[in-house]
Amino acid sequence: MVLKIGLTGGIGSGKTTVANIFKVLGIPVFDADSVAKDIMNSDETLRMQIIKTFGEETYEGHAVNRKYLASIVFNDPFKLEQLNAIVHPATIAAGETWMRRQHTPYAVKEAALLFESGSAAGLDYVIGVFAPQALRIKRVMERDGISRQDVLARISRQIDEDIKRSLCDFEVTNDEQQLLIPQVEVLHEKFTQMHKERI
Repeated sequence: MVLKIGLTGGIGSGKTTVANIFKVLGIPVFDADSVAKDIMNSDETLRMQIIKTFGEETYEGHAVNRKYLASIVFNDPFKLEQLNAIVHPATIAAGETWMRRQHTPYAVKEAALLFESGSAAGLDYVIGVFAPQALRIKRVMERDGISRQDVLARISRQIDEDIKRSLCDFEVTNDEQQLLIPQVEVLHEKFTQMHKERI
């Protein structure tokens, strides 16, 4: 039976970099954030719900106008909750279907809002990726071309780092001081061994 591993981290923590290391090690990774974006574009019922809730400007053709939608939801906690209530159930269902199809010793479900969305339920263990806030802000400003204020607004919508740390079973530190690959390799060995012990 496949071990179900969650992977989460606040914006700019580098969880996608960690996910990519798992992929290089041959472990399948479900990218919940990418799947959510795909569902928003491909699921007609969901698309109509989003347009009804946030207006016609939410889509350009059949593609989500992400900049417009972000400007609405990241400045209004209620609007963000509305969007999550529409998108999260479909994404969680897609993740569960995907997980059932895996045959490796363990598989990883990567999601920024793993705890906030309730999608940590049913996972065996959760890895948290952590980085100092100043470094996270710098990364996101450079990556997304947005202001410090915008980054802080997004951070404020995510679960507090100390709470997240207490909910995680394992930690990876991505502070550009400690090497990432050895940390992930240790976890890879641990999960592979745990799977063997389960059989």
